[in-house]
Amino acid sequence: MTFRNFKMVGYVVYGRGCFNQLDELLAPHRKGDAPMIFLLDHYFENRPLARRIPLRGKDKVIFADVSYEPKTSYVDRLATELKQEFGTVSGIIGIGGGSTMDLAKAVSLMMTNPGSSADYQGWDLVKLPGVYKVGIPTLSGTGAEVSRTTVLTGPTKKLGMNSDFTPFDQIVLDPELTADAPVNQRFYTGMDCYIHCIESLEGTYLNEFSKSYGEKALQLCQEVYVKKQGWDADSDDKLMMASYAGGMSIAYSQVGVAHAVSYGLAYLLGTKHGIGNCIVFDKLEEFYPEGVREFKKMVEKNKIDIPQHITKGLTDEQFNTMIDVSLVMKPLWENALGKDWEKIMTRDRLRALYEKL
Repeated sequence: MTFRNFKMVGYVVYGRGCFNQLDELLAPHRKGDAPMIFLLDHYFENRPLARRIPLRGKDKVIFADVSYEPKTSYVDRLATELKQEFGTVSGIIGIGGGSTMDLAKAVSLMMTNPGSSADYQGWDLVKLPGVYKVGIPTLSGTGAEVSRTTVLTGPTKKLGMNSDFTPFDQIVLDPELTADAPVNQRFYTGMDCYIHCIESLEGTYLNEFSKSYGEKALQLCQEVYVKKQGWDADSDDKLMMASYAGGMSIAYSQVGVAHAVSYGLAYLLGTKHGIGNCIVFDKLEEFYPEGVREFKKMVEKNKIDIPQHITKGLTDEQFNTMIDVSLVMKPLWENALGKDWEKIMTRDRLRALYEKL
């Protein structure tokens, strides 16, 4: 039997205020006058964090437009513009939520790999290491800081660049950066972590490696969203580690039904990942009964509205587009339903599920 030998993040620094070490972390990786490129979530334009970035020489801050999840066309445009302006760069630093970090990973890879990022949507298609890349989350929950994928919406599908070259070389986990996150966004992103823990822990791919990280991440999510009254600094600390552990839990397993279905929503309707998972998971009692019950309690306790009826009025063609995108996610379906998943999740059954949303 052959066991997966997966690539993890190179270096991790954790702690309140550790963002202040960024300059010294980057220094050894600067190559002559080739700049560091900081992709910063556009939310931070004209906010204090933008002024804290340690710029040197030709370094550049690009405010990443993550109104929608990253598109392959946006990745390609950024990489092309950077090559034209600088020739090469020393590194790409993604500062923001999951979309910004995914964008940074993808741009790093496209600085060295030919063609379009759409050519690499799939598993183990990337052939060359990207430039040095750093992930700095300002929201906790996606696990993008540790995952081996970068989720992109391409011309025909929403699918990640899943490869051993995708993980960050360095991540900076500073809970202070998440302190001012909008309440709803913090919940949706935190639930991304909760949901992928449930999917991993109840999946057919589960082993003790995944279980160890998944159980800890789930426990931390429950402490923050079920047991705590109100939000505090301790909540930020716990959720940041839940995100890390949750991302590690799926390194050796996979996510499941909620993620597979939400990919269709994102592709057709532009629904953001965290809220999309919440919309889908809310209707998945038949697959994850205990998890969905607890999820509904967390929604109620935290006074969050989950959008309803978002697929009402869609055409047959639109439903088929979502179904096609979702069914491409074969490892997710196999993890959720087993090797015979295609007999279980028929197109008609998936259509009925989309109609509930």
